[in-house]
Amino acid sequence: MSGPVEVDLLVVGAGPAGLFAAYYAGFRGLSVAVVDSLPEPGGQITAMYPEKQIFDVAGFPAVRGRDLVAALVAQAAPYEPRYLLGADATELSWVDGAARVLVGASPVLARAVLITAGIGEFSPRPLPAARDWLGRGVVHFVPELAAHRGQDVVVVGGGDSAFDWVLALHPLARSITLVHRRARFRAHPGLVREVEALGVELVTDAEVAEVRGDANGVREVELELGGRRRVLPAQTVVAALGFTADLGPIRSWGLELEKRSIVVDSTMRTNRERIYAAGDVATYPGKVKLIATGFGEAATAVNNIATALDPTAHLFPGHSSDRG
Repeated sequence: MSGPVEVDLLVVGAGPAGLFAAYYAGFRGLSVAVVDSLPEPGGQITAMYPEKQIFDVAGFPAVRGRDLVAALVAQAAPYEPRYLLGADATELSWVDGAARVLVGASPVLARAVLITAGIGEFSPRPLPAARDWLGRGVVHFVPELAAHRGQDVVVVGGGDSAFDWVLALHPLARSITLVHRRARFRAHPGLVREVEALGVELVTDAEVAEVRGDANGVREVELELGGRRRVLPAQTVVAALGFTADLGPIRSWGLELEKRSIVVDSTMRTNRERIYAAGDVATYPGKVKLIATGFGEAATAVNNIATALDPTAHLFPGHSSDRG
């Protein structure tokens, strides 16, 4: 990105709520830019469970995470939102009535800002023994399942994500083993039973002692099991150990916060003029954190932003079915 980008609305966060906000901003005739620290749109869905089925999005009995993101991007596409991906929104200041947000090394000038940052910046918890192999066979997420076809895969972790990756990769992998440091799992019992029914080996009370390989990547994993060692073949190690999250630079923007969430009113406005929030990052009494909730909040925020930027505009935009 070279030179300042000037738009009516800057959306901070390219998860489902942010992508729907990009569509709705275009629908309301606003120019929009969407910024996200991840290199592609979709937020947590793209990074953590692109292949997982989601069952609580209205109108879809089930929809794969990747497909939902693709549909949201396609929905916004006619309005040509500007995507500023792989960059953080850091400093916020006001210049001649416009918000000046530093995105990476370049400024964005926006008449209003909508924060749809989900849980904020999230960092996967590392697997200490595999630190030197990250990106060379050790991964935290699996964006493309097919890339691991015919491989020996070791999944490390005991939560829902670990078991989700086992279920997703099992049809493709040559072998798959789940390793957990305890005998009990944090994952939902139904997930555990589903994996057990497939005959997947679950190695418990085990720690990854060493990851070994060559110039081509990982080749094997050595486990420590109460004083004895065991070596597993592995070309992929999925470290599904959870993550930590924080609002990052947004904390310095002078917003009223409640733990890791931004306090908003019924219009989704924050305590600062022309800064709004929607989706999981926003909080108010009775808040329920669902993708479906975020969609409604994004529409509410954009419609109120439209009237804040143009007092002659109507809050209700009309029915989209009337537009043809």
